[in-house]
Amino acid sequence: MRSLWMRWPGWFRSQPIDGHAITCRQVVSLVTSYLDGELTRSEHELFEAHLAECEGCTEHLHQIKVTVALTGQLRDEDLEPQVREELMGLYRRWSRDSHA
Repeated sequence: MRSLWMRWPGWFRSQPIDGHAITCRQVVSLVTSYLDGELTRSEHELFEAHLAECEGCTEHLHQIKVTVALTGQLRDEDLEPQVREELMGLYRRWSRDSHA
């Protein structure tokens, strides 16, 4: 699966799309709450309005849904130790960088 960066260079907007008050960065940060049904009505409307105008964020949401569906089927023993360590390393780097 090709990344969003390859398919839509520059898709990650730091400014709202014309007519919408939500950025790609905000959509990415709200994806989990959106999928869990935790957004307020107005947040949900802003989120969906952005998706209607942004192919990159729509694809990102799709990829998250697929990831959630697939990882829900993985068991610890399904991963080889090296793969597990690589994934944990990626998670640790992401966690460290996102909280810096």
